[in-house]
Amino acid sequence: MKKSFLTSLTAVFSVLAISVAPTMAASDYAQKIRSEVVPKVQSWIAAPMVVAAIKSQNEKHGGLSQSQIDSMDKQWRSETSAGSGKLINEVLGNELSKYLGGVKSDGVGVYTEIFVMDNKGLNVGQSDVTSDYWQGDEAKWKETYLAGAGSMLIDEVEFDESTQTFQSQLSLPVLDPATNEVIGAVTIGVNVELLQ
Repeated sequence: MKKSFLTSLTAVFSVLAISVAPTMAASDYAQKIRSEVVPKVQSWIAAPMVVAAIKSQNEKHGGLSQSQIDSMDKQWRSETSAGSGKLINEVLGNELSKYLGGVKSDGVGVYTEIFVMDNKGLNVGQSDVTSDYWQGDEAKWKETYLAGAGSMLIDEVEFDESTQTFQSQLSLPVLDPATNEVIGAVTIGVNVELLQ
């Protein structure tokens, strides 16, 4: 009985998801993100405040070992489960996070989340709490920061439970405009329904 109820419930949700899913093809979304979102993002990630915050954290975390990074990530996950904590409050309370919150608000719903990472894949600032602190083991960092200038990752469109929107994550490397050196990366959740 329990199994058949769950199977029926899953089928209902699948039909609902299909019926409300965006109507554009995936390639159309990727093209719209490239043409409409990327130029805007590239302008604000070059802001002196963004660059300075990343460079400062790169210097601060320069000597971290992988075990220290893992420990910080574990602390973050624990604080996320608890609803807050020292590390989360420190990151969400910094000037970069406030700036990113403003960028998200100015996007009028197009941006569902924004977070900036350093040269180790650790969060420097973010508009909303992420599930983890270290992104360095994920494609969003590996295929941008490690891939270098000019790289870009546009993920598949998925339904995001937390925002109740269909979104794609756009990730780009962040460059120091003075040297063209890649110093970090940024990931932006894009509400693709607003690009139709």
